[in-house]
Amino acid sequence: MRAVSLVRGRAVVLDRRDMDHDQIIPAAWLKRVERTRFGPGLFGAWRADSGFVLNQPDAADAKILITGANFGCGSSREHAVWALQDFGFDAVIAPSFADIFRGNSIGAGLVTAEAGEEGVAGLIAAVAADPRLANPTKPPPIPAAA
Repeated sequence: MRAVSLVRGRAVVLDRRDMDHDQIIPAAWLKRVERTRFGPGLFGAWRADSGFVLNQPDAADAKILITGANFGCGSSREHAVWALQDFGFDAVIAPSFADIFRGNSIGAGLVTAEAGEEGVAGLIAAVAADPRLANPTKPPPIPAAA
């Protein structure tokens, strides 16, 4: 396990709750035993949609995933954690996590931060209101003249 003291970077919002391991990494990817090159399979069914959030330019190099409650539920798969890390995520913020997913994350060094429903809603609103939170390299919006 790698030690984590600070996570800094772009945030991506995937505002869905009860995401299970099959949604995070499809079963077809479970045939591999090495812990690398799982990123392309992350949210595989949804990534087929060109409008999916992780297919957007602002998702490139994202380090933080903000998502809904009960993230990582369902059958236990370390592959889900490996896919999130291989895609580039260092932290997932959600109101709650499945116990087994949290344990697998701790073992692999993926930060799982619980923020509660109101806290996560506030983070989602902040990212929507300020594009720099999703893409720190973008300049801030120019306010309209009064």
